[in-house]
Amino acid sequence: MVRGHIVTIFQRAASLTLAVRANEAPLPMLEVRALSRHFGGVAAVDGVSMAVGRGEIVGLIGPNGAGKTTLFNCIAGTVRPSAGAILLDGAAIEREPAHARLARGLGRTFQIPRPFPQMTLIENLLVAAKRQTGEHVLANWFQAAAVAREERANVERATALLEFVTLGKLAHAPARILSGGQRKLLELARTMMAEPAIVLLDEPAAGVNPSLCETIMSRIAEINRTGVAFLIIEHNLDLVARLCRHVFVMASGQMLAEGAPAEVVRDERVIDAYLGGAA
Repeated sequence: MVRGHIVTIFQRAASLTLAVRANEAPLPMLEVRALSRHFGGVAAVDGVSMAVGRGEIVGLIGPNGAGKTTLFNCIAGTVRPSAGAILLDGAAIEREPAHARLARGLGRTFQIPRPFPQMTLIENLLVAAKRQTGEHVLANWFQAAAVAREERANVERATALLEFVTLGKLAHAPARILSGGQRKLLELARTMMAEPAIVLLDEPAAGVNPSLCETIMSRIAEINRTGVAFLIIEHNLDLVARLCRHVFVMASGQMLAEGAPAEVVRDERVIDAYLGGAA
């Protein structure tokens, strides 16, 4: 029952804002064109172009300091690019605020999850629910029945998502008690509560024990099977190879290589970027 409810949520999310237009060649779900971000005289991202197709899981790898997180910040809307374009389903979004991009279907997680520590797990998910009539003060007086129905539906969705990420038994516990890996799972569930069609995942396996890492990978794969796309920053190359069919490699702010995981890890430019020629 819970699993069927989750599939319905994800399928609705995948088709919510990014449905393929009839009789048209499908656009990339996410496209980055010649994107740059400068901090003073330093080019953290320098002319990067890339694309993520509908329903794909795409990896973004590179050594520390390559500019991957800055690129994510530009795509998600927490940092404004110095130049270039970002298109979501063909619409330019580089000047939109982060909340507008989320409303379009672009979700994002962070390398270090920061849940509301004193709030319960289910409360952490409920704050991410979209289109809540009760957010308008007067609606609580004049549309009380509608508000109550929405809140019950949101609680059901949040409960199902917590069960899906194996945190159901902790639904009413404060988020501060969670381990690092459990916080990653909570953040994945909270992101899915907002019904994204594509999710930017920033190092989902970082600092996670092997057992929870397997759980995270399986949940990502299951969500993806319903049509939700992922762009993943990750240093765990085993995870990348198992989840991604296509990988982009950044180094020194620029796009260095792209291709299948088995191809890029043998690319001499990639080896040199990671190991500095030590190979």
